[in-house]
Amino acid sequence: MNAKFARKSPRRILLVLGSVAAMTVPAATAGAAAGKAPHVAGHASPRGGCVVAYFDLGETLVHTAEDNSVRYMPQAAAHLRALRARHIPVGLITNVPSSWGATDAERAAKLKEAVDQDWKDATPFAWADFGDRIFTPRTEAERKPAPALWERAKKAAGGCQVVYEAETAEEVTAGGSLGYVAYRTGREGWPAYLPAPFIAALAQLPGTTAPARPSEPQRR
Repeated sequence: MNAKFARKSPRRILLVLGSVAAMTVPAATAGAAAGKAPHVAGHASPRGGCVVAYFDLGETLVHTAEDNSVRYMPQAAAHLRALRARHIPVGLITNVPSSWGATDAERAAKLKEAVDQDWKDATPFAWADFGDRIFTPRTEAERKPAPALWERAKKAAGGCQVVYEAETAEEVTAGGSLGYVAYRTGREGWPAYLPAPFIAALAQLPGTTAPARPSEPQRR
C-alpha cells in the first residue's frame, strides 16, 4: 500500500472499498477474538488494524489437469506475490481426508507431498508463504461446507479482518456468513482474485486488532 493511500481517512477508505463491494460477499467486521493464536499475525496498517487472507486450494490456487499434473491457476502466483509484497499473511482452508493425520501439521505435510509429487509448474508452489496457517478437517464432519474450518481459521487470526477466496459459490456464501470478506474467483469479466490493494485496505477499517509484532511472509 502506498503512503498516499495509507493517509486517507477511514470514511474515504470506506468509500473506496464500497466502489468494489459488489465483488465480494459482505462480511461482518471482525472483532477482537479471545485466545489469539501466536502463529498468526496479520498485515498491520498504520492505523492499527490487520488482515489475513485465506484461500481454498484446488481450482482456486492450483489446477489439476486430466493427466493428474498440478499447476498454478492463471494469475495465482502473481496474486500471492502481490500479497507477499504487502506483507499480508496468507493461509489455506481446504478439505483433505481427515485420515491424513491427527493434527493440522500432519495433514498439511501430507497435502504438500500430494501436491508436490505431481507439480509441473515452472514456479514451485509457495508453501513457505502459508507457514502453519493451513486448516484441514480433523474429522469428516468438519469438511467444508461445515463451518468448523472457517471458525478455526478466524479464531487463529486473533481479531484481524479475514478474507476468503474460493471458486465455488457455496463456499463463498458460507465464508461470508461467518464474517469473512469472501470473493469468488475465476468468474468471467471479474478480476481473477480480490485485488491486493483492496485486501490491504481492509486492515484500516475499524474493529480490527493489530498484532504486537506483525510477521512477514517469506520472500522468494
